[in-house]
Amino acid sequence: MIKREWDLRRNCAIAPRQLGFFYMILCATSMAVAIAFTLRGAWFVLLFAVLEMSAVAVAFLIYARHATDREHIAMLDDDYLLVELIQAQEIRQFKLDLRSIRIAVQETKKGLIGLEALGTRVEVGQFLTEWKRREFVRELKQEIQRRSLPGA
Repeated sequence: MIKREWDLRRNCAIAPRQLGFFYMILCATSMAVAIAFTLRGAWFVLLFAVLEMSAVAVAFLIYARHATDREHIAMLDDDYLLVELIQAQEIRQFKLDLRSIRIAVQETKKGLIGLEALGTRVEVGQFLTEWKRREFVRELKQEIQRRSLPGA
């Protein structure tokens, strides 16, 4: 059973479904303008519009693929910390023993949080701002301390 959990998500301004709708509107507008110019004899505008929309489609696909990236950290009843890293629909899971866990914070502005136990090291916090990382580390340390107290 899960005692406490954190869900660290990428900050995305637009959902993949909304992005698809926006792309359809963008294509329709661009193609309408390109067809109007093509009918007036400027056929190269249509070619440019097709190339442009293809490039935008590639960029949107890359964005949509990573829009749901996240890090899920859960404290389990059996004194383990479950860390799930989800990137581009690929899920990697790590189970770290709370009794031997060590938390290392890199002192750089973009420094990640290193969680290490029994030779397994996982870095988390890539979607957090610097102050949110500090807050997460503080909360995690408090939960680990609470667990190590007798009768917890």
